[in-house]
Amino acid sequence: MSTSVRRAPADPKIAAIYAPLYQQIKGLIVQALERAEWKPGEMIPSELELAARFQVSQGTVRKAVDELSSENLLVRRQGKGTFVATHHEARAQFRFLRVVPDGHDPVPAVSRYLECKRIRASAEIAQQLATKPGDPLVYLRRLLSFDDAPIVLDEIWLPGNVFRKLNAERLAEYSGPLYGLFETEFGTRMIRAEERIRAVAATADAARLLKVTPGAPLLLVERVSFTYGERPVEVRRGLSVTEHYHYRNTLT
Repeated sequence: MSTSVRRAPADPKIAAIYAPLYQQIKGLIVQALERAEWKPGEMIPSELELAARFQVSQGTVRKAVDELSSENLLVRRQGKGTFVATHHEARAQFRFLRVVPDGHDPVPAVSRYLECKRIRASAEIAQQLATKPGDPLVYLRRLLSFDDAPIVLDEIWLPGNVFRKLNAERLAEYSGPLYGLFETEFGTRMIRAEERIRAVAATADAARLLKVTPGAPLLLVERVSFTYGERPVEVRRGLSVTEHYHYRNTLT
């Protein structure tokens, strides 16, 4: 069954309130991704098939797919087709893990979970997750190590209704990227994140876990991650040792 799109009317004043046609197609593709019509890692229909489905030109579809690829929702593979991006790919892991050793490419981290428990949302976390104070959350605390050195201490808050089955036992037996687990077992894919970065001094507890002296400088990265529909589904605060590591970002 085809899905039609709304074309802009001839009157330019009225047309101004309509999104460009390729943006409408992009929105329809995102809706299909959100309802898991094509799952992470699966190939989506060809541009010709999508053009027929949406009753638009192939060029319009290509422009929509190009933009979704640049936003890391889709991945083009030469000679194979276009696939739904997945957090199990290395490129997706390093997109969200930005701590990099000086003079080296990004390297995988080893996670050690220190806590996994149910808590009630504080007013601050509830506001960031667009929920209510007192609502159930899952709280995680973990240590990320690179080359056997503890580098990042994370605190993570997740909506309890989405991640109600997440527990310490499941985390202990899982060895892949955390966002990959969220995607595969909880149907929640992180699409984008907003971050704030500042320098702080290590508390006694953080210093013990990160093997630095109390008061040593650390980089604090505060993140809110969003899934489809601009829905916040994670609050994260990470303390990073930056003596031989740095935070790397690309501005476009």
